[in-house]
Amino acid sequence: MIEIPSKLEGKSFKLYHLETQLKPLGYAIGGGWDYDHGSFDYKIDDEVGYQFLRVPFTAADGQLDSQNTTVTLANPYLLSHKYQIGLDDNVHIGNVKASFDQFQEPQDKDADFPEKYIDTGRDLVKELEDLLLD
Repeated sequence: MIEIPSKLEGKSFKLYHLETQLKPLGYAIGGGWDYDHGSFDYKIDDEVGYQFLRVPFTAADGQLDSQNTTVTLANPYLLSHKYQIGLDDNVHIGNVKASFDQFQEPQDKDADFPEKYIDTGRDLVKELEDLLLD
């Protein structure tokens, strides 16, 4: 994980506004969101797993599934997930979770981030600052 200091840290926005601004640029709300926190993820590449810019946020008022929720952004960071090759080693016969979860556990949830994409991540953060802080 590589944190990228940003002027976005601590800034609050309506979640709906962020979604309408960021989704057309390629951002998606990360799958690990909860009722009080989540993130926008931008997939940079899928080299040996995948690399992405994550922009975390927390609910400032209400819950994320509520209408007109305001969220506060934290510093963005670069993250790389490396996935297992082959069969998932956590599947057991009779494992109810395996019947519904088709995705493998990551081999390394915080793999080394390729240096060649660090400047790309910084550029993406600058683009977000220009878009959201004008």
